[in-house]
Amino acid sequence: MTEQKIRLAVVGAGAFGRNHLRVIRQSPRADLVAAVDIDPARAGEAAREFGCEALADWRDLAGRADAAVVAVPTDRHAETGAGLLECGIDVLMEKPIAATAAAARMLTGCAERHGRVLQAGHLERFNPAVLLLEQQVTVPLFFEIHRLSEFTARSLDIDVVMDLMIHDIDIVLALTRQTPAEIRAAGLRLLTGKVDIANVRLAFPGGCIANLTASRVSVERIRKLRLFQPHQYLSIDYSRQDGVVCSVGADRRIDFRPLAVARDEPLRLQLESFLDRVHDRARPHVDGAAGAAAIEVAEAILDKIEEHAELVAAAIAAH
Repeated sequence: MTEQKIRLAVVGAGAFGRNHLRVIRQSPRADLVAAVDIDPARAGEAAREFGCEALADWRDLAGRADAAVVAVPTDRHAETGAGLLECGIDVLMEKPIAATAAAARMLTGCAERHGRVLQAGHLERFNPAVLLLEQQVTVPLFFEIHRLSEFTARSLDIDVVMDLMIHDIDIVLALTRQTPAEIRAAGLRLLTGKVDIANVRLAFPGGCIANLTASRVSVERIRKLRLFQPHQYLSIDYSRQDGVVCSVGADRRIDFRPLAVARDEPLRLQLESFLDRVHDRARPHVDGAAGAAAIEVAEAILDKIEEHAELVAAAIAAH
């Protein structure tokens, strides 16, 4: 029996929204029905490029779409997502799924009440290297993660913790399956009014430690995760989609082997997973609860950054 195509729309036709439009258009399982944007010109341009209808209001999707990808600014995620869910439309929400943890929990509750799928757009979880890493993890003991980017004008409505580091927060929470017991953090505002670079130490109840660094003012792009677990060290490069496993045998010999990563586009894999969940109604690989948990930790990190900034200011004043 041929699978019926899912009617999909993209709300938010900016730079990343257009990437979603592209992969949906390429999927044989989806029927791209609309590009939605409050800027009619931008919606029209996207609609012409990807061969779908242009709409200026997501409310017009009721009855026209089975599911939607939401790629609007973060401060509009909660209102837009809740409205779509209430209309009976499944939602793939770009990360972070909301501006606050409270709003994220509201979205999750809304999805549950209306029996809809809510998937958090933590794209890095669909990186083939990360998918393979998930299969290799036993007992995580120590993480060292760096996510550095050159400065761009995108996503300046949120800080670097919510913009970049949240990917790694989500991955660490998924791999440890725990909530941090202690958080230490420091950050700086360099080029914007929000935190542009941050260093964080997460301590988990089982003894695992995660050191995370994120910057959007770097001179180079780095995306690397290193994980230590009993008798093993694993390293992956998010950008290259490759990695290595170093194992220590009983004879204390070290065995190096590359991870057999099947490279693919994470955005395509994320879409296909979302389409699976729209069809089978099962729990998404990254559901709304996971999205909310990552935001809760991110908010706690930002609180610690503010505490550290106050200590530094006091020390400077007293000098």
